[in-house]
Amino acid sequence: MSTADIIILFILLSGAILSYTTKKLTFAGVVTGAIVGLLMYKGGGLTGLIILAVFFISASWATKWQAAKKTAIAAAEENKGRRTAGQVLANGGIAAILGAVGWCLPGHTSIITLMIAGSFAAATADTLSSELGMVYGRRFYNILTLKKEEPGPDGVVSVEGTLIGLIGTMLIATVYSIGFGWGIGFCWITLAGFTGNLFDSVLGAALERKGVIGNNVVNFLNTATGAGVCWLLVS
Repeated sequence: MSTADIIILFILLSGAILSYTTKKLTFAGVVTGAIVGLLMYKGGGLTGLIILAVFFISASWATKWQAAKKTAIAAAEENKGRRTAGQVLANGGIAAILGAVGWCLPGHTSIITLMIAGSFAAATADTLSSELGMVYGRRFYNILTLKKEEPGPDGVVSVEGTLIGLIGTMLIATVYSIGFGWGIGFCWITLAGFTGNLFDSVLGAALERKGVIGNNVVNFLNTATGAGVCWLLVS
């Protein structure tokens, strides 16, 4: 094991302990998150790990931001914002699988890292647009019918929330570009995250609010869409 690997393992262990003591993750979520983080590093290098960290930090902050207001409309996260193993896999499962593939097949690193960034761009967009859209949105619409609705129910969006989500995708695209170089990849990741976020809202309106699928499934498909869009754009 190299010195760099030892340092990364120390960072992952420290992050896991901090996440648990600050009540960001449940114990099972901590273990799952550490595994995802290890696969991000092995498959996507330091940049892959930083992308995961940026998503986690921004998502945790957005969940806590003005939680009282979100509670008032019954839209606050369950477990008081403490993410479970299921939620970790819903947002990071696709990236973890890709990280494992990249670890085993280092010759495909460029496409793997792009897809990882696309998946987390979609996850970041979804979390920021839903959590902050409820706070800063002015008018809310059902994404399928475009009829006005109250904030909170699945599939309800706002212009403000959608734009905030777009900023989230660009944040992930920026981290990727700093690590792997500026180019068309920035646009692809931004488009992938935006597409995944819209698909998430459609699934929420069409299936989740009817109880056909749960939120974790919706989030997993959201990240799969983000990764898939990046794959289609380079294939």
